[in-house]
Amino acid sequence: MKYLLWIFLISLIFFRYFTTRPVYQNGDLIRLTGTVYSDPIVYENARYLKLASLKIYVPLYPEISYGSRVVLEGEVVDGKIKKGKIISVEENVGTMANFRKKIISFYQSSLPEPYAGLLAGITLGSKGALTSDFWEKVKYVGVAHVVVASGTNVTFVVMFLISTLTLVLPRRKAIPFVILGIILYLFISGFDAPLIRSAVMAGVAFLGVESGRLINTWRNLVVTALLMLIYNPGWLIDVGFLLSFVSTASIMLFEKRVRSKLLMLPKILREGMSTSFAAQIGVAPILFVTFGQFNIWSPIINALVLWTIPMIMIFGAVGGVVGLVVPVLGKIVLYLSYPLLWWFVKIVTIFTV
Repeated sequence: MKYLLWIFLISLIFFRYFTTRPVYQNGDLIRLTGTVYSDPIVYENARYLKLASLKIYVPLYPEISYGSRVVLEGEVVDGKIKKGKIISVEENVGTMANFRKKIISFYQSSLPEPYAGLLAGITLGSKGALTSDFWEKVKYVGVAHVVVASGTNVTFVVMFLISTLTLVLPRRKAIPFVILGIILYLFISGFDAPLIRSAVMAGVAFLGVESGRLINTWRNLVVTALLMLIYNPGWLIDVGFLLSFVSTASIMLFEKRVRSKLLMLPKILREGMSTSFAAQIGVAPILFVTFGQFNIWSPIINALVLWTIPMIMIFGAVGGVVGLVVPVLGKIVLYLSYPLLWWFVKIVTIFTV
C-alpha cells in the first residue's frame, strides 16, 4: 500500500506539471500580470526578475521591487523576455512588503554600500538591495546563498534559537518556540517562495533530527518535497527548489561525518566549515551543471564568513525593527554589525582580486 501512495504522489506531480505549465514558443508576444515575490536583481542597464516561469529583463525604470504588482509585455526568445516593456507598476501590494521595504530603506540611510545591501541580503534575503558589482562578487566566491532568500537564512535562525532557548528549556519544550521564531522571521523577511520552501524543509529536517530517527526524517523530507511539488509543479525545474532540497539532505547525511574530521579546528570555524562542506557535497554538481563554474575555495570562504551570519541577522532584525520606531537607537544597533559586515566584504574582496 505504501508503494502505491508513493507512485500516486509522483504521478500526480507529473500530471499537474504537464497539464498546468505554460508553453511559450519563440516569437510569442505575451502580456503578463502578476505580483513579484522575489527581489529583482539590478544590473547596470536592466532589472532581472522571474514571472510565470519566464526569465524577464526589463528597464531599470520604473522601479520594480518585492511586492510590486506589475503588467509586462514582451517577445519570448528561448524561454526569456530579453527586452520587456513595463506597462504598469503598483508598488508594494500588502502590508508586509511595505514593512520590509521600510526596513531596507532604514538600512540604506544608516550604512554605506555595500554594507547596507549586504545587511539587507543576509537579514531579509533581499538580493535586489545589493549593488550589481558586489552581487557578481558573492556569486563568484560561492557565498550568494547567504545573501538571497534561501534555506541558509532559516537554518541560522533555527541554530540561534535552539542554542539560546536550550539554555533555559529542555530541547523538546524549546521546539514550539523555534517554530514560532521561524514564522516570525518569515513575517519580517517576507513570504518569498524560496524562504517558505526552505522553512518547511528545514523545519521538517530539524524536528526529525531532534527526534533521533533519521529514517523518519528522510521520509518526512521527501514527503514534504512531494507535497510542495503538487502545490506548485513548476518548482520541479526550479534550481532554487532543487538546491533547497539537496542542501538540506546533504547536511543531514554528511554534516556529522565532516565535523568529526575537523576536530583540530577552533569551534567557531568548525561549525561553519562542517555545514558548508556538507552542503557543498550535494550542491556542487548542480551549481557546476547549471552555471558552468564552481569555486574550489568556496567551502573555505564560507567557513571564514558563516560565523558572522547569526550576529549580523540579530543586529539587522533588531536594529531594523527598532529603527522604525526609534531611529537613533536602531542606528546604534546597526552600527554593532559594521565590523562583521566589514569582515564579510573584505573576505569576498580578497578572493575576487
